[in-house]
Amino acid sequence: MQVTETLNEGLKRKLSVTIPANDLVTRLDAKLDEIKGKVTIKGFRPGKVPATHLKKVYGRSAMSEVMQEAINSTVSNTLDEREERAAAQPKVDLPGDQSVINDVLDGKADLAFEVEYEVLPPVKLMNLEGLEVTKPVVEVSPEDVEKELQRVFRQNRGYEDKGDDAVVEEGDNLGLSFVGKIDGEPFPGGTSDHAHLVVGSGEFIPGFEEQLVGMKKGETKEVKVTFPKDYQNADLAGKKATFDVTILHADAPRAGELNDEFAQKLGLENLDKLREAIKGQMENALVSMGRQHIKRQILDLLDEGHKFEVPAQLVEAEFNQIWERVKHEIEHHGRSFEDEGTTEEEAREQYQKIAERRVRLGLVVAEIGNVNEVNVSEEEHQQALIAEVRRFPGQEQQVYDYYRKNPQALASLRAPVFENKVVDFIAEKAKQTEKKMTREELAKLIQSDDEDEGHDHDHHHHDH
Repeated sequence: MQVTETLNEGLKRKLSVTIPANDLVTRLDAKLDEIKGKVTIKGFRPGKVPATHLKKVYGRSAMSEVMQEAINSTVSNTLDEREERAAAQPKVDLPGDQSVINDVLDGKADLAFEVEYEVLPPVKLMNLEGLEVTKPVVEVSPEDVEKELQRVFRQNRGYEDKGDDAVVEEGDNLGLSFVGKIDGEPFPGGTSDHAHLVVGSGEFIPGFEEQLVGMKKGETKEVKVTFPKDYQNADLAGKKATFDVTILHADAPRAGELNDEFAQKLGLENLDKLREAIKGQMENALVSMGRQHIKRQILDLLDEGHKFEVPAQLVEAEFNQIWERVKHEIEHHGRSFEDEGTTEEEAREQYQKIAERRVRLGLVVAEIGNVNEVNVSEEEHQQALIAEVRRFPGQEQQVYDYYRKNPQALASLRAPVFENKVVDFIAEKAKQTEKKMTREELAKLIQSDDEDEGHDHDHHHHDH
């Protein structure tokens, strides 16, 4: 066997490989010998078929199998000898001339082919000791709990339609459509065909909900508001806007008392126990939001601390996955690049950078996990599968079967668990400085984290 390196540039490699004809013939004879005991050919007793006859009947097809096996094992042995790990499946280029291939199949010619691949770069890890991160600390105040309790009360008490003569009152659950305008021009994200709003819940921007009180079903009115100065969308912050609002329907809360009896309906002993349960849920949600923000900081630090070339093949695969999702958003949800204040070209460039960052972080995280023996146990893998299945109520069985039949999809559930375990490992070593903040501030931090990542932090999700 002969191997000549014809290209070694950055991570790209190209090899010229020759497997001598007699190697292939030896392999073929072994293959035919294996077949001999299994085939029945008219006129011969099992296992007694002469080799020459066997070769005539099965030679070509067996040789093409032999060729494939020889190529695979030669490529894999060659990479082992060169101590290289291919980033993706190496590309094998066979001679284009059929007569050359025929000669190889007939055992008359050596098999010469080209192999192209990219190697995984060596990852030199930064020092993980003493990394500094901010740990968000949010107290759940009694007011927060009360507000959430009221929401749970409203939600579970239910509503009834006030009919065609409905007049909007505080506490009503409305269906409304609106068109938002700035300087008389509609703005992106300011329009809805059918939104829902509980009047007085403070879900819409200040000043909006109060102006709906007294409106009738079917009425349209211009509502004037000013976006808060610290509004999450910087393009709108501090701007004056008008909304043409139409009331589609108004539902009044059903009668009921917020008391122990109500708590019992929800399966809790009394109102205090319901408050405790609500507080516990809110605290858990905040802890997981806090972890998400710490994770983001750690990934940013890893990104800053590791600058190396990454395999173009992997970046391209990651980019294509992101781009498919972007195209899906545009085709199915009527969004356009202009809506997002960008162009297709700029978006491509941005997602290309995100793809590159992800591939690099993937290699860094894998290396950190490797060096520090972070593993995903079978049990954790199962838990990830159960969590994924639960995300599709009513379709659990189909989703479960999908993963059972697709080992690759099942393996993909391991990746985010592994990433989180590595991040937790780093977080434990890191210097965490606590920072008190409100729920809103934390939510805003998470939102800007997501926007920097290109609205796409959940990149392990697979559509079924």
